[in-house]
This record gives sequence, structure tokens and C-alpha cells, in this order.
Amino acid sequence: MTLYCNAGKAIITKKGDLKGYGTVWYHPDGIANILSLHNVQKKYNVTYDSAQGNGFVVHKADRHNPVFMPSNKGLFYSDVKNDIAHVLINTVDKNKHKYSVKQYSNAYKARSIQDIIGCPSTVDYIKYVEQGLIPNCPITNEDIIGAEDILGPNLGSLKGKMTRKTPESMTLNSLDNLPNELLSEYGNVTISIDIMYINEIPFMMTTSRTFHFGIAEMIKNETKSTIIKSLQQIIDTYHGRGFKIKHILGDQQFECIRLHME
Repeated sequence: MTLYCNAGKAIITKKGDLKGYGTVWYHPDGIANILSLHNVQKKYNVTYDSAQGNGFVVHKADRHNPVFMPSNKGLFYSDVKNDIAHVLINTVDKNKHKYSVKQYSNAYKARSIQDIIGCPSTVDYIKYVEQGLIPNCPITNEDIIGAEDILGPNLGSLKGKMTRKTPESMTLNSLDNLPNELLSEYGNVTISIDIMYINEIPFMMTTSRTFHFGIAEMIKNETKSTIIKSLQQIIDTYHGRGFKIKHILGDQQFECIRLHME
């Protein structure tokens, strides 16, 4: 879908499912999704009283009724960020009434310490407290459990620890014998070489002309012998598939290996 707006033209190629509404067009860099009032009123009761100026109210079964108010330019919108925050605050407020003021304060102190020491899991956190691994620790196991009940799981301790599904296996088709037409036309290869660094680790980078086949190989240093050994391995890779390296292009850094390579 091509969308024209005051920011210009956007090509939208993605769709998503909005819970309780259905399919919507989705733009990752967009700030809003436009909903059809015609479609919304098919699923929910919608009320609007222009005299009251309350905007469009969508009455949902969970009694969380979003309100669409007009912007300065007249477009009716509902700020879902505020809705989410409101729901979270109500959840915490409901849970904290089960605890005394001191227990509630200690639970917040336990969550603060959990963040400070690197967001361990609740199980590990309790072990640290039981084994006295946190010097002068002012909290108990009950405070940690209370923090989990009032505030929910520590988001920092969940990051990077979700269960990964085993990917489907792939069947690889090997090209052991290259077509003669390919070798006759591109058999003599010219490669360009350079050394690049990633996090201070040197890599020998090569790419071939015409079909742009690239190879990156980590090297331990930039000495003459290391460069020659790395290049020879790359050349052997080409030769093993029937190609012949005829020319190597590089800057003055590789002048020291010119005679050897010739």
C-alpha cells in the first residue's frame, strides 16, 4: 500500500493483527495505526456525544474503554501508551494492598538491589541472600518474593534467557562440479585485498571482480609471513573449485609480498 501524508510517501508492505480489532497495515517507523470506525462498531458499542465533548468511547467487555479524542488538527486518536501505563499502575496498586507499608517498602528495596547487582533471576537472588553473598544485605527472602508478587518478574533478568526454539533443519545442495561455461568465462579471477579491524581484531578481506565473491579471514597479526599464509589459503579456496587467481590488487601495505606472490 502506498501512503501519502504530510511527511511524504511511504510504501507499506507489512500487516499485523491488532487484538480485538483484526488486521491492520503496519509501518515499523510509523507513529500510529488508523482504525476504521465502521469496523470498530461491528465489534464494540461506540458512543459519541458532541455536546459533551468526550470523544468516541469504545465499550469493551473488560471494562477498559479507550477514548478517542480530537487532536489539534481534528483527527481523533487514542494514546495507547497512556492506556498501558494506566493498566500497569492499577495492577501494582491492587497487589500492594495485600501487604503492609513496611512490607511494600522492603519489596521495592529488594527490587532496587536486584537491579543494582545485575538483575539475577529470582532463584539466584534468593540464593545470594541465603548464603550471605551480599554484604550488609537489608532484605530477606520474603522481601524478594513480595517484590515478585507486587511488581511482577524483573524484566532485566528475563532478557536473553527466553527459551529458543530449535530451528528446522536445512537440506544443502552441493555444487561439486561447476559448469564449464562459468569456468571458461570467469575462470581467471582478479581479487582485491585489504586488512580491516573489528574490535581491534585484524581480518584479511578479499573480494573478486565480476562475480564479487567475498572472503573474510581472521589473522593474528600483519606480518609478512601471516599475510602470505592467509592469502595462500584464500587462493587455494579458489583453485579448489577450478578458478585461477591471475591478479591481486592491494595498497602499499602489501608491497612486501609482491615478489613472493609473483
